[in-house]
Amino acid sequence: MSNQTHDLHNKRLADAWATLQAHADKGLPLNADPSRLAFADPEFLLRRETRGLRMQLELMKPDLEMRAHGIENTVVVFGSARFRSEEESGALIAQADAAGDAVAAARWRRLARSSHYYEKARALGKLIAEYSNDKEPEDKLFVCTGGGPGIMQAANRGAYEGGGISVGLAIALPMEEEANPYVTPALSFKFHYFAIRKMHFMMRAKALVAFPGGFGTLDELFEVITLVQTRKARPVPIVLFGSDYWKQLVNFDFLAEEGVISPEDVKLFEYVDTPQDAWDAIRRFYKL
Repeated sequence: MSNQTHDLHNKRLADAWATLQAHADKGLPLNADPSRLAFADPEFLLRRETRGLRMQLELMKPDLEMRAHGIENTVVVFGSARFRSEEESGALIAQADAAGDAVAAARWRRLARSSHYYEKARALGKLIAEYSNDKEPEDKLFVCTGGGPGIMQAANRGAYEGGGISVGLAIALPMEEEANPYVTPALSFKFHYFAIRKMHFMMRAKALVAFPGGFGTLDELFEVITLVQTRKARPVPIVLFGSDYWKQLVNFDFLAEEGVISPEDVKLFEYVDTPQDAWDAIRRFYKL
Protein backbone atom coordinates (compact mmCIF):
# COMPACT_ATOMS: atom_id res chain seq x y z
CA MET A 1 0.00 0.00 0.00
CA SER A 2 2.80 2.38 0.89
CA ASN A 3 4.48 1.78 -2.50
CA GLN A 4 1.24 2.53 -4.30
CA THR A 5 0.83 5.73 -2.32
CA HIS A 6 4.40 6.72 -3.12
CA ASP A 7 3.81 6.12 -6.83
CA LEU A 8 0.56 8.03 -6.74
CA HIS A 9 2.19 11.08 -5.17
CA ASN A 10 5.14 11.04 -7.55
CA LYS A 11 3.39 10.32 -10.82
CA ARG A 12 2.97 13.34 -13.02
CA LEU A 13 -0.39 14.16 -14.51
CA ALA A 14 1.34 14.39 -17.87
CA ASP A 15 4.99 14.02 -18.77
CA ALA A 16 5.42 17.29 -20.60
CA TRP A 17 9.01 16.56 -21.49
CA ALA A 18 8.03 13.30 -23.18
CA THR A 19 5.40 15.18 -25.17
CA LEU A 20 7.99 17.66 -26.40
CA GLN A 21 10.43 14.85 -27.20
CA ALA A 22 7.82 13.02 -29.26
CA HIS A 23 7.16 16.26 -31.14
CA ALA A 24 10.86 16.54 -31.95
CA ASP A 25 11.17 12.84 -32.87
CA LYS A 26 8.54 13.37 -35.56
CA GLY A 27 10.66 16.13 -37.02
CA LEU A 28 8.02 18.76 -36.34
CA PRO A 29 9.53 22.25 -36.13
CA LEU A 30 8.71 24.77 -33.42
CA ASN A 31 7.07 27.15 -35.85
CA ALA A 32 3.95 29.27 -35.64
CA ASP A 33 1.13 26.83 -34.91
CA PRO A 34 -1.98 27.62 -32.85
CA SER A 35 -2.17 23.98 -31.74
CA ARG A 36 1.35 23.97 -30.33
CA LEU A 37 1.76 23.47 -26.58
CA ALA A 38 1.77 26.89 -24.91
CA PHE A 39 4.99 26.22 -22.96
CA ALA A 40 6.70 25.08 -26.19
CA ASP A 41 5.77 28.25 -28.03
CA PRO A 42 8.63 30.80 -27.83
CA GLU A 43 6.69 33.40 -29.81
CA PHE A 44 3.85 33.22 -27.30
CA LEU A 45 6.13 33.30 -24.25
CA LEU A 46 7.98 36.35 -25.62
CA ARG A 47 4.86 38.45 -26.15
CA ARG A 48 4.46 41.60 -24.10
CA GLU A 49 1.32 40.15 -22.50
CA THR A 50 3.27 37.17 -21.08
CA ARG A 51 5.98 39.28 -19.44
CA GLY A 52 4.51 38.53 -16.01
CA LEU A 53 4.86 34.79 -16.68
CA ARG A 54 8.50 35.20 -17.68
CA MET A 55 9.25 37.21 -14.55
CA GLN A 56 7.50 34.61 -12.40
CA LEU A 57 9.55 31.82 -13.98
CA GLU A 58 12.80 33.73 -13.41
CA LEU A 59 11.82 34.11 -9.78
CA MET A 60 10.72 30.51 -9.31
CA LYS A 61 13.38 28.44 -11.09
CA PRO A 62 16.46 29.62 -9.14
CA ASP A 63 14.47 29.62 -5.90
CA LEU A 64 13.50 25.96 -6.28
CA GLU A 65 17.01 24.91 -7.30
CA MET A 66 18.69 26.74 -4.43
CA ARG A 67 16.27 25.23 -1.95
CA ALA A 68 17.03 21.78 -3.35
CA HIS A 69 20.75 22.37 -2.74
CA GLY A 70 20.29 23.75 0.76
CA ILE A 71 21.25 27.32 -0.14
CA GLU A 72 19.62 29.42 2.58
CA ASN A 73 22.31 31.92 3.62
CA THR A 74 24.64 33.70 1.22
CA VAL A 75 27.44 36.24 1.26
CA VAL A 76 26.98 38.31 -1.89
CA VAL A 77 30.19 39.56 -3.49
CA PHE A 78 30.05 42.36 -6.07
CA GLY A 79 32.85 44.02 -8.00
CA SER A 80 34.31 44.81 -11.40
CA ALA A 81 34.10 42.20 -14.13
CA ARG A 82 37.24 43.71 -15.69
CA PHE A 83 39.81 42.85 -13.05
CA ARG A 84 41.93 39.78 -13.72
CA SER A 85 44.21 37.65 -11.59
CA GLU A 86 47.83 38.71 -11.29
CA GLU A 87 48.85 35.75 -13.43
CA GLU A 88 46.31 36.45 -16.18
CA SER A 89 47.06 40.17 -16.17
CA GLY A 90 50.75 39.46 -16.75
CA ALA A 91 49.91 37.12 -19.63
CA LEU A 92 47.58 39.66 -21.27
CA ILE A 93 50.21 42.41 -21.04
CA ALA A 94 52.84 40.12 -22.57
CA GLN A 95 50.43 39.12 -25.33
CA ALA A 96 49.64 42.74 -26.20
CA ASP A 97 53.33 43.68 -26.14
CA ALA A 98 54.19 40.77 -28.42
CA ALA A 99 51.48 41.87 -30.86
CA GLY A 100 52.75 45.45 -30.81
CA ASP A 101 49.35 46.68 -29.59
CA ALA A 102 50.34 49.62 -27.39
CA VAL A 103 46.74 50.64 -26.67
CA ALA A 104 45.78 47.18 -25.40
CA ALA A 105 49.02 46.88 -23.43
CA ALA A 106 48.38 50.22 -21.71
CA ARG A 107 44.84 49.19 -20.88
CA TRP A 108 45.91 45.89 -19.35
CA ARG A 109 48.70 47.59 -17.40
CA ARG A 110 46.17 50.02 -15.97
CA LEU A 111 43.80 47.21 -14.96
CA ALA A 112 46.71 45.16 -13.60
CA ARG A 113 47.06 47.72 -10.82
CA SER A 114 43.79 46.31 -9.47
CA SER A 115 44.73 42.64 -9.74
CA HIS A 116 45.28 42.54 -5.98
CA TYR A 117 41.52 42.96 -5.56
CA TYR A 118 40.99 39.76 -7.55
CA GLU A 119 43.36 37.89 -5.26
CA LYS A 120 41.69 39.33 -2.15
CA ALA A 121 38.20 38.40 -3.35
CA ARG A 122 39.51 34.92 -4.03
CA ALA A 123 40.91 34.71 -0.48
CA LEU A 124 37.60 35.90 0.99
CA GLY A 125 35.65 33.28 -0.95
CA LYS A 126 37.94 30.61 0.43
CA LEU A 127 37.51 31.85 4.02
CA ILE A 128 33.74 31.67 3.71
CA ALA A 129 33.77 28.17 2.21
CA GLU A 130 36.22 26.80 4.77
CA TYR A 131 34.10 28.17 7.61
CA SER A 132 30.99 26.46 6.27
CA ASN A 133 32.45 23.06 5.46
CA ASP A 134 31.87 21.56 8.91
CA LYS A 135 28.69 23.48 9.80
CA GLU A 136 25.11 22.24 9.97
CA PRO A 137 23.09 23.07 6.83
CA GLU A 138 21.20 25.90 8.50
CA ASP A 139 24.47 27.53 9.64
CA LYS A 140 26.35 27.38 6.35
CA LEU A 141 27.20 30.50 4.37
CA PHE A 142 27.58 30.29 0.59
CA VAL A 143 29.32 32.68 -1.77
CA CYS A 144 26.94 34.24 -4.29
CA THR A 145 28.09 36.43 -7.18
CA GLY A 146 26.90 37.72 -10.52
CA GLY A 147 28.51 34.68 -12.10
CA GLY A 148 30.76 36.60 -14.48
CA PRO A 149 34.50 37.26 -14.73
CA GLY A 150 36.69 39.52 -12.62
CA ILE A 151 35.83 39.89 -8.94
CA MET A 152 32.87 37.55 -9.39
CA GLN A 153 35.06 34.79 -10.74
CA ALA A 154 37.58 35.39 -7.97
CA ALA A 155 35.03 34.89 -5.19
CA ASN A 156 33.57 31.78 -6.83
CA ARG A 157 37.09 30.48 -7.39
CA GLY A 158 37.99 30.96 -3.74
CA ALA A 159 34.86 29.09 -2.66
CA TYR A 160 35.75 26.26 -5.03
CA GLU A 161 39.31 26.11 -3.72
CA GLY A 162 37.94 26.09 -0.18
CA GLY A 163 35.92 22.97 -0.93
CA GLY A 164 32.53 24.69 -1.09
CA ILE A 165 29.77 25.21 -3.60
CA SER A 166 28.76 28.69 -4.77
CA VAL A 167 26.05 30.49 -6.69
CA GLY A 168 26.25 32.55 -9.88
CA LEU A 169 23.38 34.84 -10.90
CA ALA A 170 24.34 35.97 -14.40
CA ILE A 171 22.52 38.48 -16.59
CA ALA A 172 21.94 38.04 -20.32
CA LEU A 173 23.69 40.93 -22.06
CA PRO A 174 25.05 41.49 -25.59
CA MET A 175 28.63 40.28 -25.94
CA GLU A 176 28.52 38.76 -22.47
CA GLU A 177 30.86 35.95 -21.54
CA GLU A 178 29.64 32.63 -20.27
CA ALA A 179 29.39 32.05 -16.53
CA ASN A 180 32.81 31.68 -14.96
CA PRO A 181 34.01 28.07 -14.55
CA TYR A 182 34.07 28.16 -10.74
CA VAL A 183 30.33 28.56 -10.22
CA THR A 184 28.76 25.27 -9.15
CA PRO A 185 27.04 24.12 -12.40
CA ALA A 186 23.71 23.30 -10.76
CA LEU A 187 23.70 26.78 -9.17
CA SER A 188 24.53 28.77 -12.31
CA PHE A 189 21.53 30.85 -13.41
CA LYS A 190 20.98 33.42 -16.11
CA PHE A 191 18.42 36.22 -15.97
CA HIS A 192 16.80 38.55 -18.47
CA TYR A 193 15.34 40.90 -15.86
CA PHE A 194 17.72 42.88 -13.66
CA ALA A 195 14.95 43.37 -11.08
CA ILE A 196 14.39 39.64 -10.55
CA ARG A 197 18.12 39.02 -10.39
CA LYS A 198 18.44 41.66 -7.68
CA MET A 199 15.62 40.03 -5.73
CA HIS A 200 17.55 36.77 -5.73
CA PHE A 201 20.68 38.52 -4.50
CA MET A 202 18.74 39.87 -1.51
CA MET A 203 16.44 36.95 -0.73
CA ARG A 204 19.19 34.91 0.94
CA ALA A 205 21.85 37.54 1.57
CA LYS A 206 23.31 37.57 5.07
CA ALA A 207 26.06 40.00 4.01
CA LEU A 208 27.18 42.10 1.06
CA VAL A 209 30.83 42.71 0.17
CA ALA A 210 31.32 45.34 -2.53
CA PHE A 211 34.73 45.41 -4.18
CA PRO A 212 35.73 48.28 -6.50
CA GLY A 213 33.66 48.33 -9.64
CA GLY A 214 31.73 50.43 -12.13
CA PHE A 215 28.09 51.21 -12.86
CA GLY A 216 26.84 47.68 -12.20
CA THR A 217 28.58 47.47 -8.84
CA LEU A 218 27.28 50.91 -7.82
CA ASP A 219 23.76 49.98 -8.90
CA GLU A 220 23.78 46.83 -6.81
CA LEU A 221 25.41 48.52 -3.81
CA PHE A 222 22.97 51.43 -3.65
CA GLU A 223 20.03 49.07 -4.14
CA VAL A 224 21.04 47.19 -1.00
CA ILE A 225 21.81 50.32 1.03
CA THR A 226 18.43 51.80 0.06
CA LEU A 227 16.54 48.64 1.00
CA VAL A 228 18.23 48.48 4.40
CA GLN A 229 17.90 52.23 5.02
CA THR A 230 14.15 52.15 4.25
CA ARG A 231 13.72 48.92 6.23
CA LYS A 232 12.47 47.06 3.19
CA ALA A 233 15.25 44.57 3.95
CA ARG A 234 16.63 43.38 7.25
CA PRO A 235 19.95 44.87 8.38
CA VAL A 236 22.96 42.96 7.07
CA PRO A 237 26.69 43.70 7.09
CA ILE A 238 27.48 45.93 4.10
CA VAL A 239 31.23 45.86 3.60
CA LEU A 240 33.02 48.25 1.22
CA PHE A 241 36.29 46.57 0.28
CA GLY A 242 39.05 49.04 -0.59
CA SER A 243 38.65 52.09 1.62
CA ASP A 244 40.73 54.43 -0.59
CA TYR A 245 38.66 53.55 -3.66
CA TRP A 246 35.27 53.99 -2.03
CA LYS A 247 36.11 57.14 -0.08
CA GLN A 248 37.43 58.79 -3.23
CA LEU A 249 34.48 57.61 -5.33
CA VAL A 250 31.59 58.52 -3.00
CA ASN A 251 31.63 61.18 -0.27
CA PHE A 252 28.98 59.74 2.03
CA ASP A 253 29.86 62.23 4.75
CA PHE A 254 28.94 65.05 2.37
CA LEU A 255 25.47 63.53 1.95
CA ALA A 256 25.03 63.55 5.72
CA GLU A 257 26.34 67.12 5.99
CA GLU A 258 23.85 68.25 3.36
CA GLY A 259 21.05 66.54 5.27
CA VAL A 260 19.95 64.30 2.41
CA ILE A 261 20.73 61.24 4.55
CA SER A 262 20.80 60.86 8.32
CA PRO A 263 24.13 60.71 10.17
CA GLU A 264 23.15 57.18 11.26
CA ASP A 265 22.93 56.10 7.62
CA VAL A 266 26.70 56.36 7.29
CA LYS A 267 26.89 53.54 9.82
CA LEU A 268 24.98 51.16 7.55
CA PHE A 269 28.30 50.06 6.04
CA GLU A 270 31.97 49.82 6.92
CA TYR A 271 35.27 49.97 5.06
CA VAL A 272 37.84 47.16 5.04
CA ASP A 273 41.08 46.47 3.21
CA THR A 274 41.85 42.79 3.86
CA PRO A 275 39.91 39.55 3.34
CA GLN A 276 40.24 38.75 7.04
CA ASP A 277 38.79 42.12 8.04
CA ALA A 278 35.84 41.59 5.70
CA TRP A 279 35.22 38.15 7.14
CA ASP A 280 35.62 39.44 10.70
CA ALA A 281 32.99 42.13 10.02
CA ILE A 282 30.52 39.45 9.01
CA ARG A 283 31.40 37.21 11.94
CA ARG A 284 31.18 40.10 14.38
CA PHE A 285 27.73 41.10 13.14
CA TYR A 286 26.32 37.59 13.68
CA LYS A 287 28.55 36.72 16.67
CA LEU A 288 29.79 33.63 14.84
